[in-house]
Amino acid sequence: MSDNLADWEIIRVHDGAATKELTSVAEEYPITIMINGEEFATMVCSPEHVEELIVGFLASEGVILQYHAIQRMNVDVKAGFAYLEIDKLPDMYQFDHSKRVIGSCCGKSRQFYFKNDVKTAKTIMSNLRISCKQCLQLMEQLQQASMQFHQTGGVHNAALASVNGVELVRTDIGRHNALDKLYGHILMNHLKITDKVIIFSGRISSEVLLKISKMRICILISKSAPTKLALQLAEDLGITVIGFARKGSMNVYTHNSRVEELIYTQK
Repeated sequence: MSDNLADWEIIRVHDGAATKELTSVAEEYPITIMINGEEFATMVCSPEHVEELIVGFLASEGVILQYHAIQRMNVDVKAGFAYLEIDKLPDMYQFDHSKRVIGSCCGKSRQFYFKNDVKTAKTIMSNLRISCKQCLQLMEQLQQASMQFHQTGGVHNAALASVNGVELVRTDIGRHNALDKLYGHILMNHLKITDKVIIFSGRISSEVLLKISKMRICILISKSAPTKLALQLAEDLGITVIGFARKGSMNVYTHNSRVEELIYTQK
């Protein structure tokens, strides 16, 4: 069994009959981020691609803008600590920073993220276009690549893709973490994202939408639902939101001009 999965003995009940079986469950680890000797946050995450997660998370928080802002990073997943040295912290860091715990599902408080999102969320101006068929094909590719989900049912997946295919998949128990891992990979590898879209397994909350904006991605496709605030932000920030992409259908919520061959009849 890998570090990301563990065996657990269960009693499975089916049609009234009970049997003992081994099943796979997802692992989760706390990682406390220390910046210049001070505690910044404790995250609960899946123990893979943790450096990418930290880089993406700090960029999403506005603590760094580029990967090279980090002079040194030492991550010890088993001990549960990541030690970073950052030479030039943003001015807001000294005033808005406070210790907080970030869970695997709920993210940080609205009061905190709205302070930084005003500075880091940007309107996306892109002429990228995608067809309905490509949207559904990309979601199918993500589903096929989601091996840990098929084994446990307990993780989220996010993929970086072109309109022609999935290029990179990241998995985590937290949907926000999965996106931050993608963001970290983009920054650490200096990837160009002008022609990229995000394929996502989770609900599209306002936090998720803002992460997409900070990544400068113009199209987000999810198999799940968006919230009203997320859609309002998407309208303002120029992001095409597509939800419930599954079983041959999908909902286009915002900026539908990027979706080609969109033929509809009014009900």
